Amino acid sequence: MHPFQKRRQRLAANLNDLPADAMLISNLNNIRYLTGFTGSAAYLFFSPEQQILASDARYSTQLQQECPDLEIDIRDVTSTLMDSTQRIVKSFGWKNLAIESARLTKADFDQLQTRMPDTQLVDTTEVVERLRMIKDETEIAAIRKSIQANQTAFQNTLAAATAQQTEREFAFALEAEMRRLGASGFAFDPIVGVGPRAALPHGRPSDKTLGSASNFLVDWGANVDGYLSDLTRMVITGEPEPKLIEIYDVVLAAQTAAIAQIRPGARAGTIDAAARSVIAEAGFEEFFQHGTGHCFGLEIHEQPYLSPSSDIILAAGMVLTVEPGIYLPEIAGVRIEDDVLVTDSGYEVLSNLPKALEQCVVRLGD
Repeated sequence: MHPFQKRRQRLAANLNDLPADAMLISNLNNIRYLTGFTGSAAYLFFSPEQQILASDARYSTQLQQECPDLEIDIRDVTSTLMDSTQRIVKSFGWKNLAIESARLTKADFDQLQTRMPDTQLVDTTEVVERLRMIKDETEIAAIRKSIQANQTAFQNTLAAATAQQTEREFAFALEAEMRRLGASGFAFDPIVGVGPRAALPHGRPSDKTLGSASNFLVDWGANVDGYLSDLTRMVITGEPEPKLIEIYDVVLAAQTAAIAQIRPGARAGTIDAAARSVIAEAGFEEFFQHGTGHCFGLEIHEQPYLSPSSDIILAAGMVLTVEPGIYLPEIAGVRIEDDVLVTDSGYEVLSNLPKALEQCVVRLGD
């Protein structure tokens, strides 16, 4: 059975717990997960008996190629997705229609209510997203491919980097290289921070040159066939400041402690606590103000999050980042991030870029 069919079977089983006749899936990532459709305009109408993918004529051929086993509803140029929704729901007589509350806009919700006064819209949250937390073999293979392209692009770009290159130019070169290797682009806007700018957890690339300080931080990810990757590394280009060496050692120890706790049955918050306690014991607790990691796949931030408040239990098949950091404003910042698969017996670190401080030393070109 094709992976998309298996995923739809899992969703059909879950719908038995909903007080609804069918579900309207409007999140395009959820639609891609369930059907393989990669277009930009579609609704999926889903019940255990009927599964209809509604779109428009721009995607007629693409839908035949990507979703040959699904019933396709193509509207004409004079109608809208709302017209299709009204017609399809009426044709099946659905009186209770589940919607993705966190994804459907209020304007669309209001329009659905106006057009279908006899149909009750049932709020749901993360029905498909909960299925997506556990990656199947096809997804794990795609993530591995994304990580490999991501790492190779970084290594190639770093080998050609010069002291005069700006943060922004480095980001441009990195994207060009990952595209050359088969990615469709970045998984998210990259972070490049030279020297004290590394203390900006989400600092955007600027015109500061790589050679203007003794180090820089890069947080980047690739999008390969829709699946993402997410890594962070420090790059040492000169004699590092003693404070940078100090916090680097603490962050690396925190990451190592967190990864060691990953296994099926572990609470997501426990992974965060392992990293946070190492940083707190070193006296830098106030300078670590984000979660230790998050899951990812078709989106860069997926549940569960590795945060102090997360009670979600890890399970085999989850793929997550582990990325503790210490940020000393105007002084230095360090974050180290790897991608980790939860396995049946523990974990597998999927990324393998060197991360010992002495392994991060690079001589920039002139």
